[in-house]
Amino acid sequence: MIEYKTIYKSEISEIVVEKSRFIIYCSNVQTEEDAHNFIGEIKKKNYDASHNVFAYIIGDTMNIQKYSDDKEPSGTAGIPALEVLKKEKITDTVVVITRYFGGIKLGAGGLVRAYSKAAKSGLENSKITFKKVFTPIKLNVDYSYIKKLQNDFSNRNIINSNPVFMENVKFTIFVPFNQLEENIDYYNNLTSGNIKFEVGNPILIDFVDNKFIL
Repeated sequence: MIEYKTIYKSEISEIVVEKSRFIIYCSNVQTEEDAHNFIGEIKKKNYDASHNVFAYIIGDTMNIQKYSDDKEPSGTAGIPALEVLKKEKITDTVVVITRYFGGIKLGAGGLVRAYSKAAKSGLENSKITFKKVFTPIKLNVDYSYIKKLQNDFSNRNIINSNPVFMENVKFTIFVPFNQLEENIDYYNNLTSGNIKFEVGNPILIDFVDNKFIL
């Protein structure tokens, strides 16, 4: 994928359903080892809990998907949490839902609803980042094009670095992965061919609250 969503920052959240406490922890993870380390930390922290249910999805194609009901009836806890992640198209993310039993049985349907609600609460209390693949391009132009290029960057919302002043002026811009050729053509036309390009390797850029983070 050239764009996907994941956790950027998360706060612990909590809901209460029929006197049972559900404490929700979310985290960004890059590997299954990361996920299991996080799950282990939560289990250790909440060793006295009735259940520590988890679900995670990893990979930019969401190809790794695992869950555990942790002694809740099969299919009533981990799968509902996983389905929330899948519905929101969130990857590289683990959610752990700790339950302290309140004495009232919820039944299979009630558990599914409770764990779904808990997972949603965890995501709602997290900052979500849109990760997008961009290609960096170094532009090398004569000083006479500085204002023209800077106006263009502003008008077209092009992510760019501060200029580097040498014999010529150099900018680094970041263009969407699938728009490389059209941007090279565009800047060739804008400068009447008086420009040199150096194309870098594609990188992921985070967008949080509609602001990019390099």
